[in-house]
Amino acid sequence: MAVEYFTLVCDDVPNDVLLVDPGSSPLDVAQVVRQLAGLSLWRSKVLVDQAPVVILDGIPEEAAEIAVAALRDVGAQAEVRQQT
Repeated sequence: MAVEYFTLVCDDVPNDVLLVDPGSSPLDVAQVVRQLAGLSLWRSKVLVDQAPVVILDGIPEEAAEIAVAALRDVGAQAEVRQQT
């Protein structure tokens, strides 16, 4: 019995959105995290207080860039990281 191996090539590498620093208004950042991640405001605030933390994981690059832009608009430092 022969064993066959396949190599899968993925065009769209999944990305993570990393919140590095919430800045001077963590409550505003928590409200944006709430909208992006679908969490309650309380859970979003707890997540923001734990920065640096991954907010979203395994999303397409375009969606990650939009999320980072929304976080930066309220004064947070955020970045997109590609998953390996």
